[in-house]
Amino acid sequence: MMRARQLGRQFRDIERSIRALPKRNRERLSLLALREIGQASRSDFPHLYGTAPEARYLPWGQGTDAGYERACSNNPEVVLRGIALWLAVAYHETKNSPHTSLQPQHRQLMQLLRELKEVHSSGNTVKSWMNNTAAA
Repeated sequence: MMRARQLGRQFRDIERSIRALPKRNRERLSLLALREIGQASRSDFPHLYGTAPEARYLPWGQGTDAGYERACSNNPEVVLRGIALWLAVAYHETKNSPHTSLQPQHRQLMQLLRELKEVHSSGNTVKSWMNNTAAA
């Protein structure tokens, strides 16, 4: 239950940060988040992605805390990478969680990831349209 509260609080801050980003940065974030989710998927324990090897025996990983800390940075590039890390770890941590208190966080996270995907898809449509128009 404490973990659900912590993730919920962090999620609200992360969501607020994403919504404050310019569209171009949200497009970059969608690529970074997709890449981070993929890299985490390839690790032995995706929900522990971003966690130091000596801390692998904690009840949950340190990836969300590391990502959240980076997301609060003053450096825009660090912010994007921190948000992407947080999204990836939170996704894997809540994905198949047996804890019912984490299921609402997973649904909210999926909705936010879907929005990022749509931003990325619409950006690619405009770029391909511009390239096709320029070639004609």
